[in-house]
Amino acid sequence: MPRPRSLTGPRIADAALAVLDRDGAAALTMRAVAAELGMGTMSLYRYVTGREELEELVVERVLSAVDTGVPGGPWESRLAELAERVRAALLGHPGALPLMQARRHRAPSSHRWGEAVLGALTEAGFAGEDRVVAFRLFSGYVIGALQAEHLGPLAGEGTGALAALEGEGLPLLGETAACARSVPDAEAFRRGVRILLRGLAAEAAPER
Repeated sequence: MPRPRSLTGPRIADAALAVLDRDGAAALTMRAVAAELGMGTMSLYRYVTGREELEELVVERVLSAVDTGVPGGPWESRLAELAERVRAALLGHPGALPLMQARRHRAPSSHRWGEAVLGALTEAGFAGEDRVVAFRLFSGYVIGALQAEHLGPLAGEGTGALAALEGEGLPLLGETAACARSVPDAEAFRRGVRILLRGLAAEAAPER
Protein backbone atom coordinates (compact mmCIF):
# COMPACT_ATOMS: atom_id res chain seq x y z
CA MET A 1 0.00 0.00 0.00
CA PRO A 2 1.49 3.41 -0.92
CA ARG A 3 2.23 5.82 1.91
CA PRO A 4 -0.21 8.72 2.32
CA ARG A 5 1.44 11.86 1.04
CA SER A 6 0.21 13.84 4.03
CA LEU A 7 2.24 11.78 6.49
CA THR A 8 5.63 13.42 6.16
CA GLY A 9 8.67 13.47 8.41
CA PRO A 10 7.82 16.96 9.73
CA ARG A 11 4.26 15.87 10.52
CA ILE A 12 5.52 12.86 12.47
CA ALA A 13 8.04 15.11 14.22
CA ASP A 14 5.28 17.55 15.19
CA ALA A 15 3.21 14.71 16.65
CA ALA A 16 6.21 13.37 18.59
CA LEU A 17 6.99 16.85 19.87
CA ALA A 18 3.38 17.29 20.98
CA VAL A 19 3.61 14.08 23.00
CA LEU A 20 6.94 15.16 24.46
CA ASP A 21 5.74 18.66 25.41
CA ARG A 22 2.56 17.35 27.00
CA ASP A 23 3.72 14.16 28.72
CA GLY A 24 7.53 14.21 28.92
CA ALA A 25 10.33 12.10 27.47
CA ALA A 26 9.23 8.86 29.13
CA ALA A 27 5.93 9.03 27.24
CA LEU A 28 7.55 9.30 23.81
CA THR A 29 6.64 5.89 22.39
CA MET A 30 5.60 4.62 18.99
CA ARG A 31 2.14 3.91 20.40
CA ALA A 32 1.71 7.42 21.80
CA VAL A 33 2.85 9.12 18.59
CA ALA A 34 0.64 6.84 16.48
CA ALA A 35 -2.34 7.78 18.66
CA GLU A 36 -1.44 11.47 18.25
CA LEU A 37 -1.53 10.94 14.48
CA GLY A 38 -4.78 8.98 14.63
CA MET A 39 -3.31 5.76 13.29
CA GLY A 40 -2.29 2.30 14.47
CA THR A 41 1.12 1.66 15.95
CA MET A 42 2.09 -0.87 13.29
CA SER A 43 1.16 1.62 10.57
CA LEU A 44 3.62 4.13 12.03
CA TYR A 45 6.41 1.57 11.68
CA ARG A 46 6.06 1.97 7.92
CA TYR A 47 7.46 5.49 8.30
CA VAL A 48 9.91 5.32 11.22
CA THR A 49 11.94 2.43 12.58
CA GLY A 50 11.29 3.03 16.26
CA ARG A 51 11.79 5.34 19.22
CA GLU A 52 15.38 6.24 18.29
CA GLU A 53 14.23 7.69 14.99
CA LEU A 54 11.38 9.52 16.74
CA GLU A 55 13.93 11.13 19.05
CA GLU A 56 16.08 12.14 16.09
CA LEU A 57 13.08 13.71 14.38
CA VAL A 58 12.24 15.65 17.55
CA VAL A 59 15.76 16.99 17.99
CA GLU A 60 15.91 18.11 14.38
CA ARG A 61 12.47 19.72 14.63
CA VAL A 62 13.46 21.73 17.70
CA LEU A 63 16.87 22.80 16.43
CA SER A 64 15.52 23.70 12.99
CA ALA A 65 14.14 26.85 14.66
CA VAL A 66 17.71 28.04 15.40
CA ASP A 67 18.89 30.59 12.84
CA THR A 68 22.65 30.15 12.47
CA GLY A 69 23.03 33.13 10.14
CA VAL A 70 24.51 35.46 12.76
CA PRO A 71 25.44 38.89 11.35
CA GLY A 72 29.08 39.92 11.25
CA GLY A 73 30.81 41.23 14.34
CA PRO A 74 33.36 40.09 16.90
CA TRP A 75 33.57 36.32 17.24
CA GLU A 76 32.61 36.57 20.93
CA SER A 77 29.32 38.32 20.14
CA ARG A 78 28.50 35.75 17.46
CA LEU A 79 29.04 32.87 19.89
CA ALA A 80 26.92 34.60 22.53
CA GLU A 81 24.11 35.01 20.01
CA LEU A 82 24.34 31.36 18.90
CA ALA A 83 24.07 30.30 22.55
CA GLU A 84 21.01 32.52 23.07
CA ARG A 85 19.26 31.13 20.01
CA VAL A 86 19.72 27.54 21.14
CA ARG A 87 18.44 28.48 24.59
CA ALA A 88 15.30 30.06 23.12
CA ALA A 89 14.57 27.00 20.98
CA LEU A 90 15.15 24.43 23.70
CA LEU A 91 13.37 26.21 26.52
CA GLY A 92 10.29 26.25 24.31
CA HIS A 93 10.46 22.44 24.39
CA PRO A 94 12.29 21.48 27.61
CA GLY A 95 11.26 17.85 27.24
CA ALA A 96 13.69 17.61 24.32
CA LEU A 97 16.69 18.53 26.48
CA PRO A 98 17.42 14.96 27.64
CA LEU A 99 17.58 13.87 24.00
CA MET A 100 20.15 16.42 22.88
CA GLN A 101 23.36 14.74 23.92
CA ALA A 102 22.45 11.38 22.39
CA ARG A 103 20.74 12.52 19.19
CA ARG A 104 22.06 15.90 18.06
CA HIS A 105 24.87 14.32 16.04
CA ARG A 106 22.15 13.03 13.68
CA ALA A 107 20.40 16.41 13.29
CA PRO A 108 21.34 18.53 10.24
CA SER A 109 20.33 21.69 12.10
CA SER A 110 22.77 20.79 14.88
CA HIS A 111 25.47 20.33 12.24
CA ARG A 112 24.82 23.84 10.92
CA TRP A 113 24.97 25.31 14.43
CA GLY A 114 28.22 23.47 15.08
CA GLU A 115 29.71 24.77 11.85
CA ALA A 116 28.79 28.34 12.81
CA VAL A 117 30.37 27.92 16.24
CA LEU A 118 33.52 26.44 14.73
CA GLY A 119 33.70 29.32 12.26
CA ALA A 120 33.76 31.81 15.13
CA LEU A 121 36.32 29.77 17.07
CA THR A 122 38.53 29.52 13.98
CA GLU A 123 38.38 33.29 13.57
CA ALA A 124 39.46 33.59 17.20
CA GLY A 125 42.60 31.63 16.38
CA PHE A 126 41.69 28.11 17.50
CA ALA A 127 42.83 25.19 15.35
CA GLY A 128 43.51 21.47 15.70
CA GLU A 129 43.18 19.98 19.18
CA ASP A 130 42.72 23.43 20.74
CA ARG A 131 39.64 23.95 18.59
CA VAL A 132 38.30 20.53 19.59
CA VAL A 133 38.58 21.41 23.27
CA ALA A 134 37.13 24.91 22.78
CA PHE A 135 34.17 23.53 20.84
CA ARG A 136 33.43 20.85 23.42
CA LEU A 137 33.71 23.42 26.20
CA PHE A 138 31.31 25.84 24.53
CA SER A 139 28.70 23.32 23.35
CA GLY A 140 28.96 21.42 26.64
CA TYR A 141 28.27 24.58 28.63
CA VAL A 142 25.26 25.53 26.51
CA ILE A 143 23.56 22.13 26.68
CA GLY A 144 24.60 21.44 30.28
CA ALA A 145 23.46 24.83 31.55
CA LEU A 146 20.08 24.42 29.88
CA GLN A 147 19.64 20.95 31.37
CA ALA A 148 20.48 22.32 34.81
CA GLU A 149 18.08 25.21 34.28
CA HIS A 150 15.26 22.82 33.39
CA LEU A 151 15.95 20.13 35.99
CA GLY A 152 17.17 22.34 38.85
CA PRO A 153 16.18 25.99 38.39
CA LEU A 154 17.88 28.49 40.67
CA ALA A 155 14.56 29.46 42.23
CA GLY A 156 13.56 25.82 42.63
CA GLU A 157 13.07 23.49 45.57
CA GLY A 158 16.63 22.14 45.45
CA THR A 159 18.20 25.58 45.83
CA GLY A 160 15.89 26.28 48.75
CA ALA A 161 17.01 23.07 50.46
CA LEU A 162 20.67 24.03 50.00
CA ALA A 163 20.02 27.51 51.37
CA ALA A 164 18.81 25.91 54.61
CA LEU A 165 22.26 24.37 55.10
CA GLU A 166 23.78 27.73 56.06
CA GLY A 167 23.20 27.02 59.73
CA GLU A 168 24.40 23.40 59.54
CA GLY A 169 28.14 23.89 59.18
CA LEU A 170 28.06 24.65 55.46
CA PRO A 171 27.96 28.45 55.48
CA LEU A 172 29.32 29.08 51.98
CA LEU A 173 27.00 26.57 50.31
CA GLY A 174 24.01 27.90 52.20
CA GLU A 175 24.82 31.56 51.57
CA THR A 176 25.46 30.96 47.86
CA ALA A 177 22.22 29.02 47.45
CA ALA A 178 20.26 31.74 49.24
CA CYS A 179 21.75 34.33 46.89
CA ALA A 180 21.11 32.11 43.85
CA ARG A 181 17.36 32.24 44.42
CA SER A 182 17.35 35.91 43.42
CA VAL A 183 19.32 35.37 40.17
CA PRO A 184 17.08 34.81 37.13
CA ASP A 185 18.00 31.72 35.11
CA ALA A 186 18.40 33.77 31.94
CA GLU A 187 20.87 36.09 33.65
CA ALA A 188 22.86 33.17 35.07
CA PHE A 189 23.06 31.61 31.60
CA ARG A 190 24.25 34.84 29.95
CA ARG A 191 26.80 35.55 32.66
CA GLY A 192 28.12 32.04 32.30
CA VAL A 193 28.50 32.52 28.55
CA ARG A 194 30.37 35.80 29.10
CA ILE A 195 32.75 34.20 31.61
CA LEU A 196 33.36 31.31 29.24
CA LEU A 197 34.03 33.63 26.32
CA ARG A 198 36.51 35.68 28.36
CA GLY A 199 38.37 32.47 29.14
CA LEU A 200 38.37 31.41 25.49
CA ALA A 201 39.60 34.86 24.44
CA ALA A 202 42.50 34.62 26.91
CA GLU A 203 43.35 31.14 25.70
CA ALA A 204 43.23 32.17 22.04
CA ALA A 205 45.19 35.43 22.46
CA PRO A 206 48.67 33.91 21.92
CA GLU A 207 47.48 32.38 18.66
CA ARG A 208 46.38 35.69 17.17
